[in-house]
Amino acid sequence: MTKGLRLRHLSFHGPARERATIALGPGLNIVHGASNTGKSFIVDAIDFMLGGKGPLRDIPERVGYDQILLAMESLDGHQFTLVRSTEGGAFRLFEGLYSDTLPEGEGKTLADIHSDRNEENLSAYLLAKLDLAHKRVRRNKRGDTNSLSFRNLARLVIINEEEIIQQRSPLSDGNYTADTTNTAVFKLLLTGVDDSTLATMQPRTPEEQSRSAQLDLLDQLIESHRRQVKELAGPPNELEAQRERLDDSMRSQSELLAVTESEFKDAAGRRRDIARRVEEGRDRLTEITSLLDRFTLLDAHYRSDTDRLRGIEEAGSLFAALGAGNCPFCGSAPEHHRKSECDFDVDKAVAAAQSEIRKIELRQSELTQTIGALRKEAVSFERRLPALEEQLASVSGEIDRVVAPNLRQLRTAYKQLADKDGEVREALAIHRGLSDLEHRKAALEREGDQSGDGGNSLSDVDLPSSTADKFATIVLSTLKAWHFPEIDRVHFDAKTRDLVINGKNRTSFGKGLRAITQAAFTISLLQYCRQSDTPHPGFVVLDSPLLSYREPEGDGDDLSGTDLNSHFFEFLAKLEDDRQVLVIENTDPPADIQASEQAVKFTKIEGVGRYGFFPVDSAPPAP
Repeated sequence: MTKGLRLRHLSFHGPARERATIALGPGLNIVHGASNTGKSFIVDAIDFMLGGKGPLRDIPERVGYDQILLAMESLDGHQFTLVRSTEGGAFRLFEGLYSDTLPEGEGKTLADIHSDRNEENLSAYLLAKLDLAHKRVRRNKRGDTNSLSFRNLARLVIINEEEIIQQRSPLSDGNYTADTTNTAVFKLLLTGVDDSTLATMQPRTPEEQSRSAQLDLLDQLIESHRRQVKELAGPPNELEAQRERLDDSMRSQSELLAVTESEFKDAAGRRRDIARRVEEGRDRLTEITSLLDRFTLLDAHYRSDTDRLRGIEEAGSLFAALGAGNCPFCGSAPEHHRKSECDFDVDKAVAAAQSEIRKIELRQSELTQTIGALRKEAVSFERRLPALEEQLASVSGEIDRVVAPNLRQLRTAYKQLADKDGEVREALAIHRGLSDLEHRKAALEREGDQSGDGGNSLSDVDLPSSTADKFATIVLSTLKAWHFPEIDRVHFDAKTRDLVINGKNRTSFGKGLRAITQAAFTISLLQYCRQSDTPHPGFVVLDSPLLSYREPEGDGDDLSGTDLNSHFFEFLAKLEDDRQVLVIENTDPPADIQASEQAVKFTKIEGVGRYGFFPVDSAPPAP
């Protein structure tokens, strides 16, 4: 019986979140619709649940989900479900299919790292389902081999939106030191024969052993760097372009920040100046009020003194008018009054009182002028202070509502850009480190070639010409069935390990045609393996294979005027049940394909159809 696997359900669960799930069946499955609805995230999640290192993309919609379930079945009817934390790590295996609810119990733990010494890992479990357990694939010219991992197969059947347009062979993952292994895996799928029987060339000299040890260490370092690279934003050329864009953005943001900081300083300066004037005005008004209280009291004293002195003046006048009488000072009668003993002189007292009155009146006049001036000044301050306070409130409001928030926003944005720039520079440093390690490994392998130690070259794997021709024939048949324009011949070039279409290298086409021909390569590999009864996982995941309809790279890359779209889906819809294909697309397939139960459209419109992979209300409320 044909061995293979089939994806049935992918679902995300969280303690306070509505589950997010997608059901899949045999044959053609399609997820299409608007951008930014989680379509490509489905591809990432499937790869993650088949042993991918991750981490998963940190999109806002998945916040609050902590477990992922991937329900699968083998073609012989065995159903099982893999459970993994969204943070990564080991898997738990449960019998049966689960999607709506979480399985009970602990399940069986499967390590996420492949090992040929311990079969309690996901890779070994899945390979056993495909009769590929304990297979080995060549890794260099010496005949050294690696244990086959399910990840070696996954990269040939799960093609994400970045990989599908890459300008390199479908058998290359960008790490040329792994080209031999990748080609050996391709040969294993086409022929069903692994490299277990290869014998390593012996004996090895101490120099060769040292070189081998160095290569092993470099392999470990390269693998570590590659895991880090997988977490990065993209390849070096994209990162360089991103860094240039970040530099431009940071310059622009810096200019805006400088202008806004200048505005803030000006506004803050005006606020300080107005606040100082308001404070000085209030202090002066308080001082004037206190002075007016004191001067009013002094004026009352002046009036009291004047009244007293006028009384003395009036009394002295009366004494003079009344004639002789008792002395007002000593009280003696006229006949007894002695000038030698009492020197009081009424006329002098009156004159003194009049003189003092004139002095007091002068001071009182000056005091009245001062009080008048102070009251006028107080009125002026009372009239100006409200306007200053209103002006202060206006400037403060402008700073608090506009200038300060803009400044905080710009500072935050600049910090984010600076942080991102730091991440990109760190990523480029990791890429440079990886490139350096790979060059050092290549140099060691070249030394091995020169000394007969064996290296790592494209010719290490001998793919039979008849096999390559048969595979190319199936690719040609597939492209013709899809109505690929002007297709008449396809050849598999063993040197480049890629297709030559109508005499032109596949990588020479625009990105749209590279995407569709990459899809043809992947689908044809599935078709070949099923027709030849050779091993294959049995499913294929393609993200954006019809890019030439949406984003053609020039006129020669534009297929929007052809009927390839309809024939592409028509071909896949007729696949037998032992084959499964999941297509992720932004463009809508033909109406009859959309009507299929295994076609799902994400609308990105709340209340119309399915919004996206995650429920529209699944995101947690903003803090």
